[in-house]
Amino acid sequence: MRLIGLMSGTSLDGVDAALVDFDADGRPTLLGMHHAPYPDPLARRLRGLDGEAPLQAVLAMDAELAGIYAAAVDALLTETQTAASSIDGIALHGQTIWHAPQADPPVTSQIGDPSRLAEATGIAVVADFRQRDLAAGGEGAPLAPLFHSVMFAAEQPRCVVNIGGISNVTVLGPGGEIIRGFDTGPGNTLMDAWIHRHRGEAFDAAGRWAASGQVDGDLLAGLLADPYFRRTPPRSTGIEYFNLHWLERGLDKERPAADVQATLSALTACSIADAVQTWGNDPTDLIVTGGGALNDDLCRRLADELPDVILRRSDAMGFPAGAVEPVGFAWLGRATLRGEAVDTRTVTGASRPVILGGIYPA
Repeated sequence: MRLIGLMSGTSLDGVDAALVDFDADGRPTLLGMHHAPYPDPLARRLRGLDGEAPLQAVLAMDAELAGIYAAAVDALLTETQTAASSIDGIALHGQTIWHAPQADPPVTSQIGDPSRLAEATGIAVVADFRQRDLAAGGEGAPLAPLFHSVMFAAEQPRCVVNIGGISNVTVLGPGGEIIRGFDTGPGNTLMDAWIHRHRGEAFDAAGRWAASGQVDGDLLAGLLADPYFRRTPPRSTGIEYFNLHWLERGLDKERPAADVQATLSALTACSIADAVQTWGNDPTDLIVTGGGALNDDLCRRLADELPDVILRRSDAMGFPAGAVEPVGFAWLGRATLRGEAVDTRTVTGASRPVILGGIYPA
């Protein structure tokens, strides 16, 4: 089967589209990638959508994102000289605007109308992956660990950390068995928001601004005292929780902006390292994927926090860090189209294996 995976994460940097060919055993071959950055005005409007956003604004953005996804698909097909008729499906994660698995009732929302996307591309779309997991009693996220177990299985215990806007870790036993998977807390989201506020930049390239500052130990300790970091998995979170409002509650005095950025980088590294040390099953190595894998300062801090664990970027293993999530959702979309249930019990806490996602025919 041949699918396109679409991922637009909590970093709000844009859409990653991956063209993936699967063999009979479900092993993926990446045939092409396309990144469509969000224009800054669009990213600002997305940041403004929350649980209190007007319904009209949410529905308008739902429709608008479908057009952006369709353009990304068209660009990918053009760049790879691939006919739409040869694609079995598009796996769409959608843009998360609200994730509250601890609410009563638990809710999650990803927008980017799959019906419009199917109509615009002429390709069947698989979407709403989180909703079915939530219905089965799970947290709805993270779902990346399911693919990590396929792509990064090894003979020795291993952890995989995906550092997007939010970070999640997958704990793998020998042979790729998923022992657990969960969100560790903020990945890039706080660093991205802080540099955007103070320097007008979308992200801290290679972590150079963070590297220019000094970690504020008192601020770091206060942030790490948040109860989320002590919650037993399964657990998931989002930018509804970890955002600048959350940070500002801990900023009890003026600090140099670069020092705050350095502290936020340390926060991400320390929270990931603590999760690995507490729940990681003594891994031999840690595979780093996602946009955070390109942040040299963050990776250095993470390596310092885990001196007995070998740190590897997924790129060094032949799989680009930015491709793992969209390829992973293409893998999930394949399972849905084949009518195959996936087992998220050790990741999200779902009560049973279920077929994730709904199918929107072309």
